[in-house]
Amino acid sequence: MKADSIDRAIGILLVTLSAAAFGTLAILARYAYADGMDVWTILSLRFSLAALVLAGMLAAQGKGWPRGRTLAQLVGMGAVGYVGQAYFYFTALNYASSGLVALLLYLYPTFVTLLSLVWLREAITRRKRVALVLATVGLALTVGPEGGRMVGILLGVGAAAIYSVYIMVGSQVMRRVSAIQSSAVIFASAGVVSTGLMLIEGPHLPASVAGWGAVGAIVMVATVLPGVTFLAGLHRIGASNAAMLSTIEPVVTVVLAALLLGEVVRPSTLLGGGLILGAVIILAQGELRRRGVR
Repeated sequence: MKADSIDRAIGILLVTLSAAAFGTLAILARYAYADGMDVWTILSLRFSLAALVLAGMLAAQGKGWPRGRTLAQLVGMGAVGYVGQAYFYFTALNYASSGLVALLLYLYPTFVTLLSLVWLREAITRRKRVALVLATVGLALTVGPEGGRMVGILLGVGAAAIYSVYIMVGSQVMRRVSAIQSSAVIFASAGVVSTGLMLIEGPHLPASVAGWGAVGAIVMVATVLPGVTFLAGLHRIGASNAAMLSTIEPVVTVVLAALLLGEVVRPSTLLGGGLILGAVIILAQGELRRRGVR
C-alpha cells in the first residue's frame, strides 16, 4: 500500500470519527440546557475551554502559534465561521422546526461540492455525484422537516453557507499548519466572540455537577476531538469528500437520541440513515480505489 493511499485512508477515518463525535453535541446540549444554561453560555464555555486544552497541547509539544496571514485566516474561521454558523443556526430554530433547520444546515455538502468545482477545480466524479444525491435524500428522510417561516429558512441556509466557506478556507489553510495549531486559534477566537455575546446577554453558568459534566463532555468529546480530527482529515481527502463524509453526523444524533433520550425512530429515519451510510461507503470505496487501496 502506497504512503499516499494510507494517508487518504487515514483521512477518511479521521473525518468519519469527527462526524460521529460531532453527532453527540445535540444530545449533550440537552443536558446542558436542562441545567439552566443558555446558548451563548454553552458556546462561550465550549470554545474557551477547548482553546485552553489545545493551548496546553501546543505547549507540551513545543509548537508555536500560527502567524501572519495564516493567523488572520484562522481567526476569521473561528470568529466568523464557527460563531456565525452557530448564531444563524440557533436563531433559525425560533422560526422553523428543528428538523427543517437541521436539514438546511446539511445542505453544506452540496454547497461545498459546488464551491470545490468552481473555486478549487476539484473533479466531481460520477461516483461522487451519486454519493451526494444519496446523502441529500437520506438527510431529508432522517430529519423529517415539518416546515417553517421564510426567515427561518433563510437563516438555516445562511448557516449552511457560512459553514461551507469555513470548510473551503480550512482546506487551504490546513496545508500550512497542523490541526492542533489551527484548532487552538479557531476555538480561541470563537471563544472571545461568544464570551462577549454571553456577557451582553447575561451568563447562565452550570448550576450542578451534572451541568459541569455536560460542559466537560461538550468540550472534549464534541469540540476538541471532532475539531482536530476534522481538520487533520480535511487536507488529506479534500473539502467536498470531507463534507459528504460528515453527513453521518445526524445519523449518530438520531441513534443516540433514541438510546439516551427515548426519542422514537421512524421507519423513514432508518431508511434515510441507510442511504447516508451507503453514500459514505460509495465515497470511501471510490477514494481508496482511485489511490490503489484494496
